[in-house]
Amino acid sequence: MTTLIRAARLADGLSTSSQPNQAVLISDGRILAVGPADTIASQTPPDTETIDLGDATLTPGLIDGHTHLSLAGDGHSYVEMFSESDEMMVLTGAYNLRRHLDAGITTLREHGARNKVGFAIKEALSRGYIAGPRMQVSGRPITCSGGHFHMCNEVADGPDEIRRSVRRLVHEGADYIKIMTSGGGTAGTLPGRASYSVEELHAVVHEAHHFHRLTAAHCRAKESMVRAVAAGIDLMEHAEFLDPDHEMRFDPDLAEKMAECGIWISPTLQAWTNYGRIVDLEQKRDRGELSPAAASQLQALSDRAEKRLDIMRRMLDYCRIDRIVPGTDSGVGSLAFGHLDYDLRLLVKVGFTPGEALLSATRISAEAIDMADELGTIEPGKIADLAAFKGDPTKDVLALSDVAAVFQAGVRVR
Repeated sequence: MTTLIRAARLADGLSTSSQPNQAVLISDGRILAVGPADTIASQTPPDTETIDLGDATLTPGLIDGHTHLSLAGDGHSYVEMFSESDEMMVLTGAYNLRRHLDAGITTLREHGARNKVGFAIKEALSRGYIAGPRMQVSGRPITCSGGHFHMCNEVADGPDEIRRSVRRLVHEGADYIKIMTSGGGTAGTLPGRASYSVEELHAVVHEAHHFHRLTAAHCRAKESMVRAVAAGIDLMEHAEFLDPDHEMRFDPDLAEKMAECGIWISPTLQAWTNYGRIVDLEQKRDRGELSPAAASQLQALSDRAEKRLDIMRRMLDYCRIDRIVPGTDSGVGSLAFGHLDYDLRLLVKVGFTPGEALLSATRISAEAIDMADELGTIEPGKIADLAAFKGDPTKDVLALSDVAAVFQAGVRVR
């Protein structure tokens, strides 16, 4: 069966602008043709289903490079969320998948869950038991004794143990390898200190690459960022430039090295800025419903966020925009699913154009996770994972918060 999707505009993921009055022809889940609506319509077989999205912009499906599906993102602490059973965590993941899919996110990375929870969610998705974005799964993140996310149960100290962890995860089905190179939000860990030596990180990179797996590293500490660059980690998460006193201090020499080595960077901006709460308070302010106490909270949150955004702005003086990808860190704390749009708004705040922000969540993200041959752009031969938004997200990033339709392999799922 073939399907013709028409829209007022199309942003194909190849450029930062949209084109008017376009159509996409789909067969067996893949894109056959794309171009001016009348031209494409004239090529369609007689029994083709036509979907007219009206005044919407059709884009590639969005990609979220950093989620924790098994966590609720409802404000509970790690201790509370990890008190749940594995079975409940799988159900939580199924619920969160749907929320992301409804927001136009058609692919995600599951960045670390306990035991085999991440693998179980992906298997349920592949069997068609649940609906959701395509998944890449890291399984349990590798961490040091007592380290960040140690409760996921993949603790490894020293190069030999790390190699064994990589092998174990690959054999269980890991699509890539995640390692915690500094502390984080887990109680007792040190976000401003590195957790692994360069030698240990070399071991994870070498072993993962031997099995044709990419690596991703949780790096909040500046010290961990330096070591990740030296070891050849493929993608750096957070990149906060934290010193041991928990203060962020930008280091131009480190930023220059990051640019030179071409590492992918996922700054997870909404995670540090508590941007969801800022949006809620701004909406109350705009409706005239903000109390004096809430106004003070909004100011404090905005001031704190500005420090993180300024670090990112300074990074852009060194690192290319096309090496930076968004990631929500959904599931952690109060980071609810369904809001990659918040990260894209923040990228615009630090200097991206709306069109560049959209590219970062489509083509560039597909390149970063090694799926560019199949996803990220609207081109013949690619999988027909698509999203449509009211308005034009290449001109107004807020349009990415107003979803009109979502398609997976050419099938409308919203």
